[in-house]
Amino acid sequence: MIRIFHNTKFDFIKWWRVAAISTLAFIMLGLASFAFRGSVNYSIDFTSGTLMQVRFDAPIDDAELRATLDAGGIRGAEIQRFGGPTEYTIRAQESEGVTAGDTSSTSAVATRIRAALDGKYGAAGYIAEKTEVVGPKVGAELRTGAMIAMVLASFVTLCYLAFRFEWRFGLAAVLSTAHDVLVTFAFIKLFNVEVSLVVVGAILTLLGYSGNDTIIIFDRVRENLKKGRKQPLYDTLNESINETLPRSVLTHTTTLAATVTLLMFAGEVLRPFAIVMTFGVFVATFSSIYVASPVLLWIERKFPRMVTDKAHASRQSALAVSEAERPTKRPTPPPPTPPAPGARRATSR
Repeated sequence: MIRIFHNTKFDFIKWWRVAAISTLAFIMLGLASFAFRGSVNYSIDFTSGTLMQVRFDAPIDDAELRATLDAGGIRGAEIQRFGGPTEYTIRAQESEGVTAGDTSSTSAVATRIRAALDGKYGAAGYIAEKTEVVGPKVGAELRTGAMIAMVLASFVTLCYLAFRFEWRFGLAAVLSTAHDVLVTFAFIKLFNVEVSLVVVGAILTLLGYSGNDTIIIFDRVRENLKKGRKQPLYDTLNESINETLPRSVLTHTTTLAATVTLLMFAGEVLRPFAIVMTFGVFVATFSSIYVASPVLLWIERKFPRMVTDKAHASRQSALAVSEAERPTKRPTPPPPTPPAPGARRATSR
């Protein structure tokens, strides 16, 4: 694969307008979905509800368990099988018959679940191994904490890149990361992915992954700028992307292998994480090439002689200093020419 992408000369920046139109259209679809269909599908991690892990004495059918809960007034519950064929996780949000914000409301949901299971399987036919109740206040705090975590991650990325490179590189990287978050939320909304703490973890992982991919390209851009070659930043960006292309392809391929494996074999609990990460790998690759690099080019055009000329000037200044500090050597005088043989005989006489 490295041989295939060795010494490539693709003009990636040429297609930045097509890429910008495509990603803006996708984000607008997501915003339209928010406007017409409401907020994202939050799990009980961010809303009030009840989670119960149940182990039955004998294997049961998923449809049978769902019908039992529906008959008991627990409609729309999320049922996931984990572990063996007799173990289930039941996630139920507050039903219409329960007042939101009541401190005893989520406990009432747990009571309804137990009553429905008792009526179908009997109290001795199952064991409730774990019961978690999330109140409305806790769900709101978790939502706020998740948003703060994403904002802090972006801010830390900006500070790190500004320290390692300069603020223009950091600004381009943060805008690229913000693009990844918006596109990911649009994907979550359009495909109705349930937002849980696992999904928030996937988004935070995606922030780090996307930032790392951008840093790899920007580091090569910085190295090429330090060479002092008089070429436009447009060509330097294309050159840097092509030089890092083999490494990027190998990194993304191995990451996709892991996320697709999770998607196929990890089960229902980790499937949302795998879905978001699989989509995020493609988004991170796209943004590091068609968002971060064009934004850096735009900044350089708005603030000329700040990126290319600054690097070139520092390179020339360093060369001048090294030349000035180099010790000068005095020229070695030529050896004296021996007298002619005739003149030596004349002197002897």
